[in-house]
Amino acid sequence: MRKNIVAGNWKMNKNLNEGIELAKEVNKLVNQNVHNNVEIILAPPFIHLTEINKIIDKKRINLAAQNCSRYKNGAYTGEISAEMIASTGATHVIVGHSERREYQREDNPKIYQKILRAIENNLCPIFCCGEKLAEREAGNHFNVIEEQMIEGVSNISSENFKNLIIAYEPVWAIGTGLNATPEQAQEIHNYIRNLINDRYGEDISDNTTILYGGSCKPSNARELFAKPDVDGGLIGGASLIAQDFIDIINSF
Repeated sequence: MRKNIVAGNWKMNKNLNEGIELAKEVNKLVNQNVHNNVEIILAPPFIHLTEINKIIDKKRINLAAQNCSRYKNGAYTGEISAEMIASTGATHVIVGHSERREYQREDNPKIYQKILRAIENNLCPIFCCGEKLAEREAGNHFNVIEEQMIEGVSNISSENFKNLIIAYEPVWAIGTGLNATPEQAQEIHNYIRNLINDRYGEDISDNTTILYGGSCKPSNARELFAKPDVDGGLIGGASLIAQDFIDIINSF
């Protein structure tokens, strides 16, 4: 049976002290007011990982990095390897986020290499895919998703794919205040699940968690999560406010 997951991607927000305080507040509220039927993941900036790992209740909250290098190690100034991330106590890593695809020009083959590095270091990849507004308006959104899935993850073995989390993020809904309707989200999530079924079979497809990421907030989370193929959210801005994040988690 697949998991319901809510992951908070803090992006480039909160200095170390602010991040520690936010993590403490989330941790407190989780233990006060969240049922055990949802897996919770926090993805703070790299410099926060070690300190936040000391704070969180690891029975309730997992820790993720927002990115990792496609290289194992070496002379790559400014890069952070999957091995380094694992050494902080993190268990997950986001790969292929649309902002990195756009601003750092990361393409599907590079993202695939990052997934391999994550798997080698026992990190669970959260693989992001999604279309831009022009691609949706042109009716190419299914083709974009299929290409990202084929080039990004389809060469991963069945055994390793079982540990993958997929996050669908309509790029046109990130940070814009727009969001896909629950029906639009369900349509794409179901399409992704069918792609997984075609490659890996029904058992793996049925057990793969697919998150929605794109202006998900307390006011719309319940409707989104009610859809049969929407298994939770990759939350951006709303994860920076502890109570909003908890309200989203409690929307199941």
